[in-house]
Amino acid sequence: MNFGLNDDQQMLRDSFARFLDSESSMSRVRQALEGEGFDPALWSGLADLGTFAMRVPEEAGGLAMGTLDAALVLEEAGRTLALGPIAEAILAARLIALTTGEGIDAVIAGEQVATLAFRDVAEEPVQWLNGGDRADLVIARHGDDLVMVAPADAHRRVDETLAANGIAEVDLGRAPRTVLASGPEALALFAAALEEWKLLTACQLLGLAREAVRLAAAYACERKAFGVPIGTFQAISHPLANFITEIEGGRAFAWKAVHMVATGEPQAGAAISLALWWAAKVASTSAIQSLRTFGGYGLTTEYDIHLYNLRAKATALVWGDSARLLEEAGRRLYAGEPAVLPDVGPVSIDFDLGEDARALAAEVDRFFEETLTPELKAHAHYSWDGHHPAVHKKLAEAGLLFPELSPAQGGRGASPYARYAAADVWEEHGWSGHARGTTMMAAAMIDKFGTDELKAEVLTRILAGEAVCSLGYSEPGSGSDVFSAQTKATPDGNGWRIDGTKMFTSGANLADYVLMLCRTNPDVAKHKGLTMFIVPLMADGIEVQPVHTFQDERTNITFYDNVKVPDTWRIGPVDGGVRAMSAALELEHGGGGFAKAHGLLIRMAEDLAREIRFAGKPLIEDPAAQVRLARARAHHMVGEMLVLRSLWSVEEKQDLPACGPMAKVFTSEKFLEDGSDLLDLTAPLSLSKRDGAAAHVNTAYRHAHGTTIYAGTSEIHRSMIAERALGLPRTRA
Repeated sequence: MNFGLNDDQQMLRDSFARFLDSESSMSRVRQALEGEGFDPALWSGLADLGTFAMRVPEEAGGLAMGTLDAALVLEEAGRTLALGPIAEAILAARLIALTTGEGIDAVIAGEQVATLAFRDVAEEPVQWLNGGDRADLVIARHGDDLVMVAPADAHRRVDETLAANGIAEVDLGRAPRTVLASGPEALALFAAALEEWKLLTACQLLGLAREAVRLAAAYACERKAFGVPIGTFQAISHPLANFITEIEGGRAFAWKAVHMVATGEPQAGAAISLALWWAAKVASTSAIQSLRTFGGYGLTTEYDIHLYNLRAKATALVWGDSARLLEEAGRRLYAGEPAVLPDVGPVSIDFDLGEDARALAAEVDRFFEETLTPELKAHAHYSWDGHHPAVHKKLAEAGLLFPELSPAQGGRGASPYARYAAADVWEEHGWSGHARGTTMMAAAMIDKFGTDELKAEVLTRILAGEAVCSLGYSEPGSGSDVFSAQTKATPDGNGWRIDGTKMFTSGANLADYVLMLCRTNPDVAKHKGLTMFIVPLMADGIEVQPVHTFQDERTNITFYDNVKVPDTWRIGPVDGGVRAMSAALELEHGGGGFAKAHGLLIRMAEDLAREIRFAGKPLIEDPAAQVRLARARAHHMVGEMLVLRSLWSVEEKQDLPACGPMAKVFTSEKFLEDGSDLLDLTAPLSLSKRDGAAAHVNTAYRHAHGTTIYAGTSEIHRSMIAERALGLPRTRA
């Protein structure tokens, strides 16, 4: 798997970034907007860099670069608000080169501005065009012909527009035109170019959105209110954290869509539509929030943020209402509507998990197929209640319980990719990984910080699949603020006495040990007086009481009264629990999010939509239902990209700030959002808990609530994202 750019692409992006920082500076953009809404020097400079030759074949005098390369340029163009129909001109040049070649040199050289018309001129002769205020050439469809139209000023109606970015209404029916090609192949070339335009425009919008959020974050660090930077207020920082997450996921999704086209994946056409829909939505909403960060100053023309706000809204709307893209994606996903896909050229990025991952997933699949009897399948549950000691031990004996561990520890030395692929199989078989996950965290802490005695007595049993561990972090009065723990550990001879209460100790009724955070020094700052222990749950003085949730899960409240543990069962130094705890939380935050559960929810909702009748036909044939399912698909694809991006960063040791929290908060929040919407869509059948898809949609809605709380609430993760990815000040004491 590879989310990175090769050296040539990095050089390409850096070159265009430097050029556009200079030639599309905000002063230059403002100067052009105050004049004719176009910068001829910028256009000429772009031509000199080979922009308009990027997608032209070498034999026609071009650079024969791929769609992804052009997307990198468009992202920088969006970041700097570069004026002109750049994406359209790139694709117009390609269409000319692939047909007659007439006038290609002038377009590549930037001597003539070329753009695209999105709709059949024979049906809609008057159209809004990007660059329509000055385009010398327009490539369009006219019935069965691919034509080049040469509009004059008399054919244009140039109004003042929302973003003053050169869009105009052009009467293409009255302008002279030349036929470039005719017939199905010509129309397919044009249709493919429009699909590529969606990909390039998506990246342009995401580049714009990223810069808008960056400007807002920088302002939030400088502007003070009530004596502190406004970025310390969660009402400011958390929305920006949401948007930088959605932007990062959207960019990876757009790249994924390019890759899907290159590899011929069946849903590539739908992915293109969804990528632009998502980018348009995120760009507009993030620019609005970014402007609001500036308060009243954002409304003034002195600050650049208003330019981003207006351009974010206007860029995709030249195509029309972006909600139509969801309708288009719905038809492509559920009504068999075909899409003509572009030849995207070479694609260096790769989202394949690899042969090792497939091999491990296949082995895990065989294990479950051979092991899970009807009785065990009936026992399965998505919570701790699905834990089965015999299956747990068999997994350990097969080296499949903790495959990420070394062979010497009973694992496979599996990469994050392989572990992710294996976890997908657990999800498909409906087998709970709760005990595995928390026990792995405890094992990692013991291995890193534990004493030799603790490793011999506990870690050995864990690795053999003979013991499982729960987590004792939360308390009745602290919730996600784990460093406020009041459960006391006081010295007692050669060991410790533990007294207190832990809340949400899930699995404590089934586990052998609990990984516990205790206060060992009440006289220092709360995060400095904590120590971690492994506590055997069979010790005297421990009481476990059930707490049932509306998710059909059991968690527990656990009471500790004069519980004795030896000092050798301490993890790390006394009062040094924050270091160990932070390592544990990093493991939990990097756990992959909830994209798998989200994807399964969508598949079950699709099954219900095929079963439910609406207006005399299956619900899935209803366009409104298709839109909602397509929207959920977009959310899932973005979330999956965030998860894979996080895995890649771990495997390749890439510094991607807050990528784990981004994956967790996005996938859990969208799981809940779509869990609610798809329950609505498939009601009233989804209200039933009858076996099959209905029960799954019903359960997923309830389960999704907890995912926004597990491993720290979404609010905690948003603070982490704001601080790490945007450089905002701390929002937590």
